[in-house]
Amino acid sequence: MPYPIPASPQEFVALRQKPIDEEMVAAAIAGVIKIVSAKGQSLEQLTAQLLADDSLLDMQQRQWLSDVVANVWESFT
Repeated sequence: MPYPIPASPQEFVALRQKPIDEEMVAAAIAGVIKIVSAKGQSLEQLTAQLLADDSLLDMQQRQWLSDVVANVWESFT
């Protein structure tokens, strides 16, 4: 099931109503990068946000996610 890249917070909320699969995760990551870069934020700022301590992901998962996001960011630029 192909997902459009979300361009707004409302479109991210709409994704919650759909089953989670690889395509949805890829679309969500691409959407975050699109929104963050449109706001003028850098990859370093996004990485810092991803690596910030939270209760959802442990440090190893946050590091993995930041690596994935960095790779996707580089493919967009």
